Amino acid sequence: MDIIFKTKKLAKEFNDSKLLQIRHGPHRAKLIRRRLDELRAASVLAEVGTLPQARCHELTGDRSGQLSVDLDHPYRLLFRPGNNPIPTKPDGGLDWAKVTQIEILSVEDTHD
Repeated sequence: MDIIFKTKKLAKEFNDSKLLQIRHGPHRAKLIRRRLDELRAASVLAEVGTLPQARCHELTGDRSGQLSVDLDHPYRLLFRPGNNPIPTKPDGGLDWAKVTQIEILSVEDTHD
């Protein structure tokens, strides 16, 4: 899958191991790199949904339209489909089998 970043600053941070470790610590930085590798290796989002350790899921409420994958509890890597237009099923839901690009938004505790 293609990965883009919400900001140039975020892209720089996520593409520089040293900056990633400074910002998130060595353990979380390792998990972030692992999730990015898994996302890049997948051809579509549906493949990531089959990885039990990633626990990829759609968010609701004020985060509707976003998805997350697990890092270290309670932190998640947040992203949204980057395809334009966003692929949807006939019922209006996101068609994971057609999402080929994502936009990384942040690393957050979504339970705050």
